Amino acid sequence: MELLSAGENALILYLGHETSPAIAARVQAACAAIELALAADLVDLVPSYASVLVIYDPLRTDHLSVGHRVRLAVASLGETASATGRTVTLPVYYAAEAGADLEALAQRAGLSTAEVISLHSGSEYRVYAIGFAPGFAYLGQVDERIAAPRLATPRLKVPRGAVAIADRQTAVYPAVSPGGWNLIGRCPTRMFDPAATPIMPVAVGDRVRFEPISRQRYLALGGELT
Repeated sequence: MELLSAGENALILYLGHETSPAIAARVQAACAAIELALAADLVDLVPSYASVLVIYDPLRTDHLSVGHRVRLAVASLGETASATGRTVTLPVYYAAEAGADLEALAQRAGLSTAEVISLHSGSEYRVYAIGFAPGFAYLGQVDERIAAPRLATPRLKVPRGAVAIADRQTAVYPAVSPGGWNLIGRCPTRMFDPAATPIMPVAVGDRVRFEPISRQRYLALGGELT
């Protein structure tokens, strides 16, 4: 465990230096423990792959007090933590018209597009972090056979709902934005909706499975192909 200053009212807690389900589970458990320990003094917690950003109210407390309570909270967890979270299924229309890089990725991997789809939809992914944009969940890890580097030249406009791969991560773009990930399909589920409760269908610590659906089903669920 390493706890460092991250600003006048923030500390960052490092719980490891790699991406793994065990460290992710520990990050999730630490968030719950810190939330209880800081109570009303806490402003926000931002979990990532192996760290937690702790933002506190500087009018109520200070670095010294927060640091002491964070250390005690994490120490109480012991060396291991059990994975929690829900399993969320997201529908995906896998096709060249929905994923501009599907065929190129398959060719580079020496696989058919059907095999790429089977490998991608046949795994369960952990939500390691949410960032880049509201609702952009970093999911890992994809089968190494379909891992693919980011595009040399990012696109200026990636459509909302695009399902993509970068290295051994996969994600669903929550909104139209620039992006350099490899597009393999489209998901009709909104990954960020301020009017919904909850505003995101997944949270850090959840597990995600992708379910292949037909073009007709994708459109019926509100998907777009523009």
